[in-house]
Amino acid sequence: MISGSILAERARINPEALALVYVPTGERFTYAALHEHSLRFSHLWLDRLGLKHSDRVGILSGNSPQYVAAFYAAGLSGVALVLLNSRLTAHELAGIVNDAGLSALMYEEQYAATARDLRGLVAVRHWLALDGPHSIPYAELSTAPLPESCRSAPEDTYCLLYTSGTTGQPKGVILPHRMILWNAYNTAASWQLRDSDVSSIFTPLCHAGGVSVFLTSIMLLGGTIVLHRGFDGAEVWRTIEREGVTVVMGVPTIYKMLLEEPSFAGVNTARVRWFISGGAPLPQYIIDAYQQRGITFKQGYGLTEVGVNCFAMSEADSRYKAGSIGTPMMFTEARLLDAEGRELGAGESGELCLRGLHVCRGYWNNPEATAAALDADGWFHTGDQARRDADGFYYIAGRSKDVFISGGVNVYPAEVEAELLTHPAVRDAAVIGVPHAKWGEVGAAFVVLNPGPELGARELSEYLAGRVAKFKVPQQFFFVGSLPRTPYGKVVKAELRSFYDQDRQSSKP
Repeated sequence: MISGSILAERARINPEALALVYVPTGERFTYAALHEHSLRFSHLWLDRLGLKHSDRVGILSGNSPQYVAAFYAAGLSGVALVLLNSRLTAHELAGIVNDAGLSALMYEEQYAATARDLRGLVAVRHWLALDGPHSIPYAELSTAPLPESCRSAPEDTYCLLYTSGTTGQPKGVILPHRMILWNAYNTAASWQLRDSDVSSIFTPLCHAGGVSVFLTSIMLLGGTIVLHRGFDGAEVWRTIEREGVTVVMGVPTIYKMLLEEPSFAGVNTARVRWFISGGAPLPQYIIDAYQQRGITFKQGYGLTEVGVNCFAMSEADSRYKAGSIGTPMMFTEARLLDAEGRELGAGESGELCLRGLHVCRGYWNNPEATAAALDADGWFHTGDQARRDADGFYYIAGRSKDVFISGGVNVYPAEVEAELLTHPAVRDAAVIGVPHAKWGEVGAAFVVLNPGPELGARELSEYLAGRVAKFKVPQQFFFVGSLPRTPYGKVVKAELRSFYDQDRQSSKP
């Protein structure tokens, strides 16, 4: 089994090859230069801060070359990197930071206010600015090779990625070295990537899709990553054309926005081999629009817990099996189970379960959640409903978990409901996902108020805005006398969805 830094190995083999282009500044880094940055982070953690193997360091930052270097430093140093969602509030981050037991937290100046608020809520020994007037003195840090004692074992923690749970409490997914490296190898092989591939990344690196789709697999082969600070449709199209991008990953919301960009009709996509979508169900009309431009468009599937790349399809498959996520990647096992745990055959829908070297080690400090998701035989139960056709191609049929996806990001209603219930005027609350033209889905909240002064949607939106990320704040509020519940107290969300559908119909002119 393997462990270590993909960047370090590629820098050893192809030091002068172009590894990274940073779009905002135009900086271009060879593998050797980027690896030097990674070594500086490693020495900062080990020599300056005195951290030990498996200690956790958090990073609160937007996309940047430093972020990439820090990610690969985790593979070099044995220190585990905790990728903090930069869209979260200090209130949300506090629980994650405390659960992870961070020894240090690195942050960009852009998030200094959040870091300042966070300091009063958590016990972290070292606080390090990545930029600004009090930033880390990079020039003083060593680029010497690290000793053999820093090597990690395959099952050692490479990084932690927190994903909100259905109980409302974020769960830290343990991504070991084995998982990071195997995902890179298997993606490169199953998706038939090349050393000449150039891939643009405009999704946040603090998400699994940012660090696990192309960042590792393209660099494994010695290709080039074109890194955006964030998503800007016009900039993405210009960069695809200018840098000769060959493979692109995004979520349906992003592809819809790219489709609506005025420059879409005239952009030169001659060097693009294919686009791939993940993170949410992909509407057929988006596939059709890109294919009409002669662009091959694929759909993928994955989870933070099982690696974001679990299925693959050829360019030909993407056309005659449109809507499918493909077949399991090499050495990936998949099966469908009914509610009683019986395996299902072709044409039947059931829970998708996956097994292989791409599966995580479980959830940090949460053996109950680990046992619920990972069975004794190593199968990860995704909670997603899928079907398999007679040719072995899989299709996602729906989500059995109480989660909706807004702009490609999971939103767990229980987390938002828990925050609503902290408001003194709220007696009861439930949140569901409802269709939205731009984001795919957004939240709709059903709220029962305590007797007292009237409270409106604006007040609740403002209250939530200080406690949860913007994309989690419901866009619609319904004030009701009570919530429908089963005899066991569970909210019957099917009735809420029915109410919402009826309300939408009645509001049409």
